[in-house]
Amino acid sequence: MSRIGNAIITIPEGVEINVSEGVVSVKGKKGELTQAIDSAITVVVADGVVTCSRESDSPEHRSKHGLYRSLINNMVIGVSEGYKTTQELVGVGYRAKTQGQTLELALGYSHPIVMELPIEVKVVATMEKGKSPTIELESCDKQLIGQVAAKIRSLRKPEPYKGKGIRFKGEEIRRKAGKAAG
Repeated sequence: MSRIGNAIITIPEGVEINVSEGVVSVKGKKGELTQAIDSAITVVVADGVVTCSRESDSPEHRSKHGLYRSLINNMVIGVSEGYKTTQELVGVGYRAKTQGQTLELALGYSHPIVMELPIEVKVVATMEKGKSPTIELESCDKQLIGQVAAKIRSLRKPEPYKGKGIRFKGEEIRRKAGKAAG
């Protein structure tokens, strides 16, 4: 029994969903997304709701049922509201600067790190006096924004002793005690 797969998706105002030959395309004010659907899952759009059903109760089909329902729901939310991620750069001398789709980071290495971001992701870097620099990512694609945010975080992961590094806003870092002075 797939509780997630059986849940219906209500289509918000201004969102169009088309299903053709195993491909679901969702179009809204924030953009357009497409997703290929497995042949074992049937997607039906009717009366302002989307329902997903599976052809059998095999474990593989049950897992795909919930997966594709969640992917379609994320697409609907993405094109109507969008997704936003905020990251903080904690450390002395850590800086972030944007120019178009290019993100330049100074993370304590001997050289600046320059990243070219996908066109679908909007990036804003802010630096306020007395606060850690922040990077805000915004996109309609949840998977893409998560992948870009993880790539940025991997450049300098937060370390457990001083807490320096790139972290998500509100993320708790487990701190360790240093050497005991003895």
